[in-house]
Amino acid sequence: METATYDPNDLRVGSYPVASQTVTFASGQNIVRGAVLGKITASGKYVLSASAASDGSQVPIAIAAVAVDATAADTPGPVLLTGEYDASKLVFGAGHDAASVEASLRSRGQAIFLKTL
Repeated sequence: METATYDPNDLRVGSYPVASQTVTFASGQNIVRGAVLGKITASGKYVLSASAASDGSQVPIAIAAVAVDATAADTPGPVLLTGEYDASKLVFGAGHDAASVEASLRSRGQAIFLKTL
């Protein structure tokens, strides 16, 4: 049986089940853990979600599970697709905040919940 410890500095709060997936992060960026991500429709690659984007990535759909340095090349890494997260620990792209991201997630029925602690 695996054991886990509670880390008050962790992103995850609550007991909603967590689902993750390995995706490709687009080159030219250094993603920090907790970044709210969107997916570029044409390539399927993930970037920091910015509300003014028009390539599909303006829609927040995932959270970076770890820091990913994709400055030199497309890089695989894990993202979080469901769960409850501390909004104060997340990194939002331009034009996004906890309220706008939560509204977008709810409108699509996505099971990522942001909590204010």
